Amino acid sequence: MAKALVGHISGRDTNMLREVVSLRRRVADLEAEILRLQSRNDSLSAAARERDLVDELQARVLEPALH
Repeated sequence: MAKALVGHISGRDTNMLREVVSLRRRVADLEAEILRLQSRNDSLSAAARERDLVDELQARVLEPALH
């Protein structure tokens, strides 16, 4: 009985191995997607900061002309 349990626990189940490979691939894909989204977010944040800076500078330049 003990040999059967050890064989069952340590035996290589091809379906399980296939699933593990699939899950590892999915994790790698998700990690790559996270990196892509972080990069895109950084780009958008930088563009937003730049736009805010331009808006602030324009307001300062145009403000004296309004008075």
